[in-house]
Amino acid sequence: MSKNFLETMPKNPDNISEIQILNLAYIGDAVFEIMVRTHIINNTKSAANELHNIAKAYVSAGAQSEMYKALEGVLSEKEMSVMRRGRNAKSYTKAKNASINDYRHATGLEALIGYLYLKNEVQRLMEIFEICIKTVGNPLL
Repeated sequence: MSKNFLETMPKNPDNISEIQILNLAYIGDAVFEIMVRTHIINNTKSAANELHNIAKAYVSAGAQSEMYKALEGVLSEKEMSVMRRGRNAKSYTKAKNASINDYRHATGLEALIGYLYLKNEVQRLMEIFEICIKTVGNPLL
């Protein structure tokens, strides 16, 4: 039997510190993408073929780098530590359409999102997501 999304939420947030930082970024990338897509669907009447272009304004490395900078002053010490570890991680992939600094900042943001998701800190995740959305503004919405 298939589980719904909420049933897949982590049940044991105690071992998060054992997860490699790039693995946190990996899950954070997916969670952030779902959050962005949900935000877009809830706030636009655009046709399906336009949704991808709207989403790019939020999920590009450049946009996520700006979000990273906007979050620096509002994160707890632990959250900032996770984000910095993600930024400083040695990635084996290269940025396609972004500077290396933007790509690293994006990885840091994604690591934070993954960390909060796996810790099941939904309220904090939503607070940070709102800051991220406001950083980009309202592209085409």
